[in-house]
Amino acid sequence: MAQRPVTRTRKDDDGDITALCNPAQWWSPRFKWDAIRDIESGSHSYYVPWNDGQNTPIRVVNGPKGKYLRTDRDSTPRNNLDDLPDC
Repeated sequence: MAQRPVTRTRKDDDGDITALCNPAQWWSPRFKWDAIRDIESGSHSYYVPWNDGQNTPIRVVNGPKGKYLRTDRDSTPRNNLDDLPDC
């Protein structure tokens, strides 16, 4: 399984994550449903390399509107993928 670092995210008008990005990587952008399939099948994992040296895995969550991508870097209920710049 390849681990893919994510440095940016694409969001829709509602702020939902629609793609994972890293301009330095050939696979970028990776659309949400492709990334979900990668994670669930075990073919690739994705993580956010933060400036403090910590890496946070990106996981698939089943929400009220279906599956979505999120990280839990801290103890807040917000999705830390929202903190990444747009791609």
